[in-house]
Amino acid sequence: MKIKDLSVLAGVIGIVLMMILPIPIWLLDVLLIINISLALIILLVAMNTKEALDFSIFPSLLLITTLFRVALNISTTKLILSEANAGEVVATFGKWIANGEIAIGFIVFLILVVVQFIVITKGSERVAEVAARFTLDAMPGKQMSIDADLNAGLINEQQARERRSKIEREADFYGAMDGASKFVKGDAIATIVIMLINLIGGFIIGISIHGMSFGDAMSTYSILTIGDGLVSQIPALLISTAAGLIVTRASSEGNLAEDLTGQLFSYPHLLYIVAGTVMFLGLFTPIHLITTAPIAIILFIAARTMQNNLDRKQVEVEQLEEEQQIEEVRSPESVINLLQVDPIEFEFGYGLIPLADAQQGGDLLDRIIMIRRQCALELGLVVPVIRIRDNIQLKPNEYVIKIKGNAVGGGELLLNHYLAMSPGYEDDSVTGIETTEPAFGLPALWIDEAVKERADLAGYTVVDPPSVVATHLTELIKRHAHELIGRQETKALVDNIRESYPVLVDELIPSVLTIGEVQKVLAKLLREKISIRDMVTILETLADYGHYSKDPDVLTEYVRQALSRQITQQYAQEGEAMRVITVGPQLEKKIAESVQQSDQGSYLAMDPVSTQSVFQKLSEQVNRIIQMGQQPVLLTSPAIRMYLRQVIERSMQDIPVLSYSELEPNVEIQSVGVVNL
Repeated sequence: MKIKDLSVLAGVIGIVLMMILPIPIWLLDVLLIINISLALIILLVAMNTKEALDFSIFPSLLLITTLFRVALNISTTKLILSEANAGEVVATFGKWIANGEIAIGFIVFLILVVVQFIVITKGSERVAEVAARFTLDAMPGKQMSIDADLNAGLINEQQARERRSKIEREADFYGAMDGASKFVKGDAIATIVIMLINLIGGFIIGISIHGMSFGDAMSTYSILTIGDGLVSQIPALLISTAAGLIVTRASSEGNLAEDLTGQLFSYPHLLYIVAGTVMFLGLFTPIHLITTAPIAIILFIAARTMQNNLDRKQVEVEQLEEEQQIEEVRSPESVINLLQVDPIEFEFGYGLIPLADAQQGGDLLDRIIMIRRQCALELGLVVPVIRIRDNIQLKPNEYVIKIKGNAVGGGELLLNHYLAMSPGYEDDSVTGIETTEPAFGLPALWIDEAVKERADLAGYTVVDPPSVVATHLTELIKRHAHELIGRQETKALVDNIRESYPVLVDELIPSVLTIGEVQKVLAKLLREKISIRDMVTILETLADYGHYSKDPDVLTEYVRQALSRQITQQYAQEGEAMRVITVGPQLEKKIAESVQQSDQGSYLAMDPVSTQSVFQKLSEQVNRIIQMGQQPVLLTSPAIRMYLRQVIERSMQDIPVLSYSELEPNVEIQSVGVVNL
């Protein structure tokens, strides 16, 4: 054990032995001075802490100091009763407070005990109790706030752990303070009992054993009792005050002295009022001006000086801000900062500011948090922080959504209206401003509040403007998810899996595949709206087949086959046959013969006439399925799936292309169309 550990243990054992063994008078004097010094140190430390947790040892220290004072009280009581002498410290305090008048000394001492017991100790105990209860009640809300900041990308996982740990330590601290404050209360009661023992017992012993006269016994033991009580109560008062400061201390940027001077004297005009009030007392009351005028003048000068300082600081701050702006324009770093491109941006005109302003009832920020959670659950992708800003170059009701600095969607909103989409038939009683639903391009109407109920009854789908924006933003994120996952994002996902499956990750990366090669596979999956949430299965498959091929297209096909259950549940309705458009044998043969090999991998090189023919016939089948109100799905053999996807990717990006090996054996398939040459 270290020397400091041994010294603490020896000190605690010594405190216990003080209650049993006799102590020389000179040593008792030293210990009493140490007790006063220790209490003063604790008070000063409590005044200079910024947060309660900066002095987290205080509850344990409170118990040790209380035990130390009790031990000193027992030692002084033994000396007072046995020798009628408790050392110079006790005698000095007793004579100093009594000043020749024992009755006055007792009254002052009793006042000190009352202040200690009723005012300081009782108040600290109550504040500690309330703080402990409120801290425990606030824990769930604080935890939810941390989770919200983490989901919004405002903090990282390490910062979230630190905040959670701080909340737990705060709850433990205030709970311990609630119990430790009882020690101070018990110590105050014990002091009163010991005082009575010293006084009554000493008076009896002094007359019966030491042969003192009534007056000598009364004088001697009264002074010793008062001195012993003061020596004990002054440190107790200091520590009780420190306890009150700790539990009433709110979190701030400075200590008590900085907060007092910075907050109490931050309003100079109030000091002018106080100075005028004090001067009024001197002029119109029996209080003489000699008493009030100096104080009023000092307050006036202080207020004037503070006002000048505040004005000077305001000018300095404004000048500093101007200099910083000029320096930012001149510095090369300001140009470099302009090169940074946000992954996702949402810009809007000034007329749509209420969407994002919580004070005006806007809940766009809360909706974005839910969008990021939804994308994490559906796609397995951690969507980057979405930057929201107003743009005066846009129309008042216009908004634009950008991916990596490029606009990918937008529209116009009418905040006091609702967007109504027809159920397939028109109702002449539902009138409004014709428009197009931005997320899916459906015809719609902007209707006002008076028409809303009528549209609901007519079967229209009616949504408010914030829901329109949220839906549009969600669909664009899903459509461009493959652009949002780069090597850095892939590494974050892999590191998350490493915590639970370290063997899998170590086997795959970097010996089999690099982060970049894994990222290409994930991007191809997201491009076809296949969730990458099951990262364990994806990485297991890449580890199995990464030894045979590095081609991301080939590896993606293997991964899709491993995710067959997920893909089946995504496109097949439970209890119903899966309706698909199949690829004829002639078209499959044509595609297979058109595959070319190169150093970068294989690609499809089909002639333009055949490609145009495939587009035309596939479009006919897709339009027929859509008119039937069904989701078109193209089904082909595993060998040509990725090449057929390359053919239709540009013109029919939203049409899913599946292979037979990507569907579960128990799913029922019904062909509703065939595409052939």
